[in-house]
Amino acid sequence: MKQQEGVYKNAIRLTAYLFVVWGFYRLLFILPEEVEELIIKPIIWLLPVAILVKSEKLSLSSLGITTKKLFPAIYMSLGLGAIFAFEAVLINFVKYGGFEFAANIGQKPLVLSLGISFVTAFTEEITFRGYLFNRLWKTIKKEWLANLLSSFAWALLHIPIVIFVWKLNFAAGAVFVLLTTLFGIGSAFLFARTENIVSSILLHVLWSWPIILFR
Repeated sequence: MKQQEGVYKNAIRLTAYLFVVWGFYRLLFILPEEVEELIIKPIIWLLPVAILVKSEKLSLSSLGITTKKLFPAIYMSLGLGAIFAFEAVLINFVKYGGFEFAANIGQKPLVLSLGISFVTAFTEEITFRGYLFNRLWKTIKKEWLANLLSSFAWALLHIPIVIFVWKLNFAAGAVFVLLTTLFGIGSAFLFARTENIVSSILLHVLWSWPIILFR
């Protein structure tokens, strides 16, 4: 019981830490995407996760890093990914105020764009689905509640980029947060079915890829 209580408190501490540190980072700095997603975000997000997992004396499998159910994780993410790829197009509509289907491939090397997508997906899914959702699920024993809480927190963490970087108005920002929350719910639902973080990472890449390709 004490161990479960400690894990729950760690999840709350990590969430509060990310809101403060990542929120201030977005307020104070705007660096190239390659620097932010490949260096800054992994350090700020994953380092505390690693410290917490070590303090809990748990293995990487507690984050969903495992080979179990690997193939179901892959084909389930591909199936659900088609739905969220469409949702990603809606997000672009919100961000840019209309449908501008101009391929963005030439603006950044394809390999670099894909690499950024995978690193971002790995960082965010390990943190929110592998750690936060998984810890909340194991402690409060209600998958749906753990899903909603972690997904809403993940969506709220995107508010600083909405305000300070994209500078969306209130209506557009609210729609973006809603759509992001829906993706978080889908990702956590898929993770709960497979308990393999590969499913959430692949789903995240499939969700983010249309955002990169069409701007």
